[in-house]
Amino acid sequence: MSGHTHARDEELLKRHRKVMPPWMPLYYDQPLEIVSGSGSTVTGSDGVSYLEFYSGIATNLVGYGIPEIQEAVQSQLRTGVVHTSTFYLIRKQVELAERIAGLSGIDDPVVFFTCSGTEAVETALLLTTQYRASNQVIALRYSYHGRSFGALAVTGDRNWQGRGLSPLRVAHARGGERRHGGMADLNDTDYVHACTEDLRELLATSTPEATAAMVVEPVQGIAGAVPLVPGQLASYQAVLREHDIPLIVDEVQTGWGRTGRYWGYQWHDVTPDVLVFAKGVGNGLTMGGLVGRREIMSSLSHPSISSFGGNPLSLTSALATLDYIDSHDLPARSAHAGRILVEGLQRCLADEPWVCQVRGTGLLAAIEYTRPGALEPAVDMATSVQETCRDMELLVGVGGTSGNCVRLLPPLTVSDDQVRQAIRVITDATRTART
Repeated sequence: MSGHTHARDEELLKRHRKVMPPWMPLYYDQPLEIVSGSGSTVTGSDGVSYLEFYSGIATNLVGYGIPEIQEAVQSQLRTGVVHTSTFYLIRKQVELAERIAGLSGIDDPVVFFTCSGTEAVETALLLTTQYRASNQVIALRYSYHGRSFGALAVTGDRNWQGRGLSPLRVAHARGGERRHGGMADLNDTDYVHACTEDLRELLATSTPEATAAMVVEPVQGIAGAVPLVPGQLASYQAVLREHDIPLIVDEVQTGWGRTGRYWGYQWHDVTPDVLVFAKGVGNGLTMGGLVGRREIMSSLSHPSISSFGGNPLSLTSALATLDYIDSHDLPARSAHAGRILVEGLQRCLADEPWVCQVRGTGLLAAIEYTRPGALEPAVDMATSVQETCRDMELLVGVGGTSGNCVRLLPPLTVSDDQVRQAIRVITDATRTART
């Protein structure tokens, strides 16, 4: 069992609260400092070793302390060159851009690097609004795309939007969640048809003739690992092409094999016009960017740079991470481990009255908790399960539009035994959690 917060953590928490903003939350009644890690486990300042099933919000993609990645980063540090700037040629930037361009599936692709997913989304919005000479964007309900002004504008979850002030005109189409809005009884085919007709009506009545782009997540992560319905994204893109509207696919959480395929969009019969990436590609170092069709990526009429985007240190980590993904076939590993995780939880939690649904695509999974016999979100239950899991030395996230989902995003290198251990802990935590 965890020893919870020691005196040094209490002192650090006081310092944190004095200098950090109140809108930046911390997990747990007694917050945790992580001081070391190896593989899929981390050690807290309390001296407890935890199985880590959140991966720094999907960022530590292949785990902690990976020797091949550590050595590559240390080798770059030994050169003394951590940063130059995009005003100079950077060999590793070109090498990584070439690899991502080849992996993207986009014709005649161009790549630009940033420091985060938020900045990458913002850049995609900048480019498509310039390209289409329009500030109208279509996004999905229940979506999340980052914390900046433009990224929050297209976010379809009001819990993250604040006052909703926006530099863009935004309309929100339906995402993968069908239980609300009178569509719960529709099968996949009928739901996709209804969503597509709704998009057509949106374009015909509620948006200007020129719309800059539509931005989507193949699996809506913050919403609680909600996948788009089979056929939904392809049907949307068919409508977009009738109007020459670019499709931006946000792969910040779904990219690099997490869903069981290299890209989340590969579960759908589409090819994005712009693909946004970040998080796992740096395996913990700051790395984001976008890859898109040349004509869109070339649409700026003025010079622009990213001072720290594509810096040599992050590039080195990203190249080593891609090598590790490829040499260990981690998309296949994610698909295999994800099946064990989701099917195991579905089986073990099938009779739990507080569990509404267990869902997942690869190792992007969630358990949704609702009041027994209703769809009323059980936020206290999800939070209690998270706390109880920590007591049992497992770290998980909490999310969902109402905060009633336990989110599971382990490193793609997690072992089968570790997955089964997590299933046992989550099952026990659900049965014993405070409500």
